[in-house]
Amino acid sequence: EAVWDEHALATHRRASEALYRVKDRAFEAIAGRLHGGEAMTEYALQQQMAGWFEEEGLLSDSTPVVAAQENAGDPHYLPNERRTRHIGANELVLLDLWAKRKGDPRAVYADITWVGFTGQNVPDEMGRAFEAIRLARDAAAGLVQESARDRRDLRGWQVDRAARNVLERAGFGERILHRTGHNLGRDVHGNGVHMDDFESHDDRRLLPGTGFTIEPGLYFDSFGVRTEINMFYGEREALITGPV
Repeated sequence: EAVWDEHALATHRRASEALYRVKDRAFEAIAGRLHGGEAMTEYALQQQMAGWFEEEGLLSDSTPVVAAQENAGDPHYLPNERRTRHIGANELVLLDLWAKRKGDPRAVYADITWVGFTGQNVPDEMGRAFEAIRLARDAAAGLVQESARDRRDLRGWQVDRAARNVLERAGFGERILHRTGHNLGRDVHGNGVHMDDFESHDDRRLLPGTGFTIEPGLYFDSFGVRTEINMFYGEREALITGPV
């Protein structure tokens, strides 16, 4: 059920490309507003992004996440008309967006998360946290790529541990609040293997032809960081399906 055919992979790639365009527009909108001295709320940007989804022909089960500063410290935060804040200068902004191609019952999701900073100098604490999740992401992705290349058995929990080990060695073990990744399918959380040894112990084997996220994050009282990429696990090669 979780295995993609060539058509599904193509729909995923098109959705991914569109999400990256929306992400870029969102960061440009923030920069433009701040440069012009105009205020922008998380909710206002979220609604703009939802409009860009329509322009791109995307369908999602939710509006995107726009989380500034302390709100990014909540991995389940989602702004709405009543719960939102202004995005100010010298603040971290997290964008999490997921969607699939509209009008295609065989389309599968793409799902990405990026963070930016609305100033010239990123605070050391944020920089250290982001560097840790970047290294954790790359460790997990590297393990997946080695497994595909060597045709070596790999389980979902092992991918999670590869990322978590990096974060724990960096001293951030208590700031991990969710698994490293989830399966992607016709639903954003598909029925295949999850990269999980935190919320559960997923002992299922990664199957060729499946796609999933790698998304380590760290969460603090004043901010949070997450980096999320998508991977496709092929017969002899595992691919990152969007730019990093």
